[in-house]
Amino acid sequence: MEFLSGTTAKETMELHDLMAEECIGKTVRVNGAVHSVRDMGEVSFVVLRKREGLLQCVFEEGTSVLSAKEIREAQTVELTGTVEKDERAPHGIELRVTGGEILTTPYAPLPLPVGKWKMSTSLEAKLDSRSISLRNIRERAKFRIQEGIVRGFRDFLYSQQFTEIHTPKIGAKGAEGGSNIFRLEYFHHPAVLAQSPQFYKQMMVGVFDRVFETAPVFRAEKHNTKRHLNEYTSLDFEMGYIDSFHDIMEMETGFLQYTMRLLEKEYADELKILGVTLPDTERIPMVRFDTAKQLVSEKYNRKIKNPYDLEPEEETLIGQYFKEEYNADFVFVTHYPSKKRPFYAMDDPADPKFTLSFDLLFHGLEITTGGQRIHDYQELRRKIAARGMSEEGMDQYLDTFKYGMPPHGGLGIGLERLTMKLVREDNVRETTLFPRDLSRLEP
Repeated sequence: MEFLSGTTAKETMELHDLMAEECIGKTVRVNGAVHSVRDMGEVSFVVLRKREGLLQCVFEEGTSVLSAKEIREAQTVELTGTVEKDERAPHGIELRVTGGEILTTPYAPLPLPVGKWKMSTSLEAKLDSRSISLRNIRERAKFRIQEGIVRGFRDFLYSQQFTEIHTPKIGAKGAEGGSNIFRLEYFHHPAVLAQSPQFYKQMMVGVFDRVFETAPVFRAEKHNTKRHLNEYTSLDFEMGYIDSFHDIMEMETGFLQYTMRLLEKEYADELKILGVTLPDTERIPMVRFDTAKQLVSEKYNRKIKNPYDLEPEEETLIGQYFKEEYNADFVFVTHYPSKKRPFYAMDDPADPKFTLSFDLLFHGLEITTGGQRIHDYQELRRKIAARGMSEEGMDQYLDTFKYGMPPHGGLGIGLERLTMKLVREDNVRETTLFPRDLSRLEP
């Protein structure tokens, strides 16, 4: 009888081990995928791709049992050799190979030049062969940074006594209303894919006070733009016992500050690979919706066309205005008109035409929508009726308020959009692992 008692330490070493001073001059074993091969005659340079980055391996004729002539791109190998310092090599070290073995060999040439620093290929080609294109170091770095954003979101909210929840993605009714809902049949019953976890996270405020979730949401919007997806990852939180919707904006500011520090410390290699300069999050300005429209109208001589919403060009100009005037990378735009916000958004008591809500713009793109919610049962029902909406399918949601709820609010952050602006891409598909849009269901 055999028993397992946990993980077993491997003899093969990772990059962080190899970079330690005590490793220099020692014989070690490493594994990885062959990223590139450069044959210089008597010396060959084989670069391995590992989860932490690249490792240069040097094959000198007559010193290794495994010949460099047997090595080719996309193989996986395990090599033995001596670690030496070399400032010209990635991470300042290289492996002088003395032996090894080939673990696997590909059956076909790679469809994309992933070993190059920049792949000169179209976005469509990269997406068609997504799992291969992401082997490129620069392409992969975007998603390491995206990991850091999610990690920062989780870690910061845990530190603020939030509870992580996981809500259904198939439901009976959409949380946002409108026609942008994917409908499906669920065991002979009509159902929808979740536009957001809004109802559930509000309900859970009555249980845990503060909750958050990172999960996909679905929007059946027939957009074909560089900023829209039909499935994206939303970073959501909801918090109770707030004094005002400013508490929500302050919490998001804290998350951004924490995350930028985390990226600077733990993801410096990826930031360097992509040439990313982290944005300033120490002081984020706030401006009312109507004031923001007026400011950009006057400064950039642009006529206000839609008094109830921000057009993409206006968002861009608002971002430009606050960068020029205050050197601000982010700006909170507050008090959106009530008619353009969902029924659960709390109206401003001072002027019910506006809501106690906000969007956060990052370099001129909306990455967050949030605000204070209606917590009074009768007020919530009145708003539903005033919108001409039916309460059908919202029984459990409304019952939560019938039995008492604290003042609360929350937000949703578009992960792919935030990553896109952070790494300065201009198409959200560049920072989406497997995009879903009007024309793409694969891979």
